[in-house]
Amino acid sequence: MAIARAERLVNLVLCLLSTRQYLTAERIRAIVPGYADAATDEAFFRMFERDKTELRDLGVPLETGRSTAFDAVDGYRIARRDYELGDIDLEPDEAAAVALAARLWDSPQFTGAAHGALIKLRAAGVDVDQDVTVPVEPKVRTSEPAFPPLLAAVREGRVAEFDYRKSASVDAQRRTVEPWGVVAWRGRWYLVGQDRDRDAPRCFRLSRIVGEVRTTGKAGAVRPPEQVDLLSFVARSTPAPDVAPATARLWVAKGRGHGLRRRARLVGEQEFDGEPGDLLEVQLRYPDSAATWIAGFGPDVVVLEPDVLAKTVREKLLGALRGAGVRR
Repeated sequence: MAIARAERLVNLVLCLLSTRQYLTAERIRAIVPGYADAATDEAFFRMFERDKTELRDLGVPLETGRSTAFDAVDGYRIARRDYELGDIDLEPDEAAAVALAARLWDSPQFTGAAHGALIKLRAAGVDVDQDVTVPVEPKVRTSEPAFPPLLAAVREGRVAEFDYRKSASVDAQRRTVEPWGVVAWRGRWYLVGQDRDRDAPRCFRLSRIVGEVRTTGKAGAVRPPEQVDLLSFVARSTPAPDVAPATARLWVAKGRGHGLRRRARLVGEQEFDGEPGDLLEVQLRYPDSAATWIAGFGPDVVVLEPDVLAKTVREKLLGALRGAGVRR
């Protein structure tokens, strides 16, 4: 499939999974990125019919029905009970392989479009189940230039050489490492391996690697030790930052934002733009990542304090609208 069509199908699945309502074809056309490219109504319906057929051929269970007795036409949704797999029992090595694949998969094209689509759903008044709406959730962006060559070195079993700056106050030093793996921890990517210069296992933050990464030696020369837990090694080697949690004050619409409510404390009630809601306080240790989480609730949640968090959330919402072609 062409990339544009693949992205449109992903957006369609996310949209239909994210609501319990039946969405009409016209509403899907307005919400799901990709359908606005259709020049005419006829072209849209041909495109939509092809996509429905494609999803059914892939085994995606599309439901057809009407949300209320007053709806004039049928709509579509995907029942999560039919879409999700049943419980799967994995052996420890199989579970580790799945976890590694999940950490390495990160497509900004798909995840960015998905995040914008969910915000548009809420803005359009669609009842989105916030707790289960993000089957694909990016944890870390793989934007570090060192990531591809180091991952290739791990796969090929070759020695890696690079300049590494341990902190901003010291000069970069040359390191020669037998790489065991690349893992994500607390929003950053790390290389774990045997440091030949220090004759000991070490982990290296990819963002501190300076310049190009070179690989040397024959493929297969490096073999990671058995039973090594790379993530635990990074966790032990990188102490948690001493960051005091900050208190955020939020307005949440009545009956909305249940995922946020479970982590917050109710302190009162208040109307916002004439709509009834509750005042909540939540402790945030990492406000930057919390801004993305809060923005996912769309207009159902408004940050009242602190101002920096409120501004960041607003910028993320406006960015999602601009990405979807909506002007403010």
